Amino acid sequence: MTPMHRPATITLRTSLFEDAVAIVESEYASDLSLDDIARRVASSRRQLQRAYSEIGSTTFREHLTAVRMERAADLLGIRGLTVRDVAHRVGYRQPAQFAKAFRRHHGIAPSDFRANGRFGRPEVAVAAADGAAA
Repeated sequence: MTPMHRPATITLRTSLFEDAVAIVESEYASDLSLDDIARRVASSRRQLQRAYSEIGSTTFREHLTAVRMERAADLLGIRGLTVRDVAHRVGYRQPAQFAKAFRRHHGIAPSDFRANGRFGRPEVAVAAADGAAA
């Protein structure tokens, strides 16, 4: 059962969540932390955790990983980018750690994902790569 909150609380948490999502969407490749995001949206760590839980039905870490894995799937469709390149572009320093997270998220290793052609539309992948390179 969802706890009852005042409309102002719901509005505040929705705003915090949306602001955090915007930062993650644009800066997923950098070294983001919950504390950093909370500071940037002028909130406490705990309030941001609550916003993720109640508004987004997720956690900060799960959201960041999901964004990174979706971008990685797009990038794997680009010829000339190695799995190591993709790992670095989506914020992983260690390709093995990236491969493990990718496998957990997509159910398939990045190299197999690429070999099977299981990526999105090519124009989306190119746009994602251009954005990541900028």
